[in-house]
Amino acid sequence: MKKLLWSLTLFGHILIILPVNGMMEFEEMEWFTDFNGTKMFQTQNDVYSEAKFPMVGLTLIQSAAAKGAVCLDGSLPGYHMHRGFGSGAKNWLVQLEGGGWCDTIRNCKYRKTSRRGSSMYMEKEIPFTGILSDRAAENPDFYNWNRVKVRYCDGGSFSGDSENKAAKLQFRGKRIWLAAMQELMSKGMRQAKQALLSGCSAGGLAAILRCDDFGNMFLPSTRVKCLSDAGFFLDAIDVSGGRSLRRLYAGVVKLQNLETKLPRDCINRLNPTSCFFPQNLINQIKTPLFILNAAYDSWQIQESLAPKSADPSGSWHDCRLNYAKCNASQIQFLQSFRTRMVNLIKGFAKPSKNGVFLNSCFAHCQTERYDTWYSKNSPAVKNKGIAVAVGDWYFERGGAKLIDCAYPCDKTCHNLVFR
Repeated sequence: MKKLLWSLTLFGHILIILPVNGMMEFEEMEWFTDFNGTKMFQTQNDVYSEAKFPMVGLTLIQSAAAKGAVCLDGSLPGYHMHRGFGSGAKNWLVQLEGGGWCDTIRNCKYRKTSRRGSSMYMEKEIPFTGILSDRAAENPDFYNWNRVKVRYCDGGSFSGDSENKAAKLQFRGKRIWLAAMQELMSKGMRQAKQALLSGCSAGGLAAILRCDDFGNMFLPSTRVKCLSDAGFFLDAIDVSGGRSLRRLYAGVVKLQNLETKLPRDCINRLNPTSCFFPQNLINQIKTPLFILNAAYDSWQIQESLAPKSADPSGSWHDCRLNYAKCNASQIQFLQSFRTRMVNLIKGFAKPSKNGVFLNSCFAHCQTERYDTWYSKNSPAVKNKGIAVAVGDWYFERGGAKLIDCAYPCDKTCHNLVFR
């Protein structure tokens, strides 16, 4: 079997990723805060080269400037759209790009010199793979839909509406969201028979935050649902007893003045930072929602549970890079994290409108990768792969409440390992 190689160019660093005995190995660590964005794929024998995937051009939203809907640096936001055809011509899939957050002026100023904060640095074309593929063999339920990827350049999961004039930073994620949706509506989405809002990582959080907004854009006759991939970030205690992700989110909420932009029913109950965590939002969402997540989410292990700042002695260094190097007490800590995730998802999963695919893998983002979305050896729970589970839920074919047994029972995982 040919080895798959993925090459990513991130902030000047090149990574090579190899599947080895069910694991993915990474050369460097700088990529991780930028993990869930646009990727370029290659193989040793060019079987899955860029030329084999549809390359979709970037469209800048020209009307956005007049609406103040701009990236961190003031540049125009953008999206990539591949038109649907045949029976899918009036169906729409909108994918919100992810790519972390910036929680300080310094971090956001750095971010605006990258594609995460400025359209000046965005790729002019990107490959559409996984859930964005136009091939029935790779994406059986959505291949002929209108498929759109909205680029992420605001640093706040499409939620902010403020600015910092002194730092020359624009926090206009909510306006970007509205400008993108208005443009897509004008291009035919207004007449959609079926629509799905999805997103990965920070985009997966945005898919949750914007889910009901999306649902309210359509007529009652339109089937509208949302899918969050790797967006279920927990307000978790890290290895030092602190809350690293809560500190990060508190910075984002304060910097972008999100207090007035987060869901009102949550703000009435909890503090603004808590209302940036999906666990406090999902049970109030009215639009049908599917949560896809790895129970041992690689990003959360790296940046929330065992970040370097919480592990000054380095006792978690090997484990956070490679789960196979975790000792018994570290595995127990990770099992507790999984247990909490399962418990938080159980109540959400009860309504028939919602769906869950929680696999016991060390992974992050599984919809845009062709190998994890729909292939012969894609990850599965109870013999059902991710694409099939999402399709069964969306089209109400049944069997959309899938929670895996605990590690190490799942042998179908495409686990991430870092070197």
